[in-house]
Amino acid sequence: MRAALLLMPLLLLAACKDEPNFDTRYDKAAKEIDARAKAMDADIAEAEKAAAAKGLQGEPKPSNPLPSSGE
Repeated sequence: MRAALLLMPLLLLAACKDEPNFDTRYDKAAKEIDARAKAMDADIAEAEKAAAAKGLQGEPKPSNPLPSSGE
């Protein structure tokens, strides 16, 4: 019982820990986003390299169909 009474102030102090400020949260989020972007770029580069090795990279399809002759 005494141990619980002695630990109570420590637990209360630990619960009152300050939240990180905006700049800290922003920097952390920016680092996570940057790491994800680099990982995606690496995955895309690897996929393009594999596709080129297999000869799957052809000419890109036109975004619009060729004009009709009208017939």
